[in-house]
Amino acid sequence: MADYTIVSVADVPDMAAEVGMDPDHFEIRFMRELLGLKNLAVTYERFGGGWRAPEGHTHRRGHRHTVQEEVYFLVSGRAQGKFDGDVVEIEPWTAVRVPPETARSFRAAGEDDAVFISIAAPQAGLDDVEFLPDYWED
Repeated sequence: MADYTIVSVADVPDMAAEVGMDPDHFEIRFMRELLGLKNLAVTYERFGGGWRAPEGHTHRRGHRHTVQEEVYFLVSGRAQGKFDGDVVEIEPWTAVRVPPETARSFRAAGEDDAVFISIAAPQAGLDDVEFLPDYWED
């Protein structure tokens, strides 16, 4: 018998509040466990369009890793990514690879939500994350 797993994104719990993000403007669904992944992580992320977090808000933070490399694939909307201080515009159907040590953060650019699928390997868990408060300055 073939071995595979099918998971609907809608069946994966939204963990925005649990990771300190504003659930009214952000959605994050960690798919690793339900898919039974052992070596990588797949995550659905939605950044609310037309919204900017106020100073000191958790949604302004960035992060980097010790060992985990990530690829962010923008499925819909427009986004901005900030990488070690460089802000770049990201169009739909674009993939961005970020090595572990590079600080990164994303947000919607415009009024539409920005929806990403991110893939990370090796899956290192939250112990591998360094959060950077107030990474976005505007």
